[in-house]
Amino acid sequence: MEAAAALPIAIAGVDEVGRGALFGPVVAAAVILPPTARAALAALGVTDSKRLSDRRRRQLVTPIKTLAANYAIGLGSVHDIERLNILGATWLAMTRAITQLSPTPSLCLVDGNRPIPNLTIPQQAVTRGDQTHIEIAAASILAKVWRDTLITRLDSRYPGYGLAQHKGYGSAMHRHAIQALGPTSQHRRSFKGCQGEGSSQLDGSG
Repeated sequence: MEAAAALPIAIAGVDEVGRGALFGPVVAAAVILPPTARAALAALGVTDSKRLSDRRRRQLVTPIKTLAANYAIGLGSVHDIERLNILGATWLAMTRAITQLSPTPSLCLVDGNRPIPNLTIPQQAVTRGDQTHIEIAAASILAKVWRDTLITRLDSRYPGYGLAQHKGYGSAMHRHAIQALGPTSQHRRSFKGCQGEGSSQLDGSG
């Protein structure tokens, strides 16, 4: 993937992960890269996180953070998802990530086909942007690794669901566990597949 040329220096790539999961927050990352970092990260193989193995994603986190001018993580909690719907919570997570950046970006490249509502910073929605813009690809990797780490850590708090294996997505193992144990407080109860028949473990201690 070639790094984009002739872009403003304070450009932020923005991407999210976890929109399709049944458990846990949606997570967004925003990354500002100086011009020299684009080529270096492209040479290291930075691309859409879905195209990389878990091991390779984790290997790329340190170079991204080291070369970035700035980066930030934003969350849309399960409460936000239930209150706003998944798209609204995704936009909220992206906005929370962007507003933590310093300097304020002169342009945000947002992965997807819809701009973030009410964002006062200039932005451009880019379909499959994580495959064409290094900034967005870097954000996709940081968001994916951050969320996977969180969900793996929550596996011990919410045992029996196999979170460390599927990271909260709707695998057969996960859906069967929800049916048997009921949803936890971190399950997205408005999502199809989260209305279990078993006893609900609201505090995650069972």
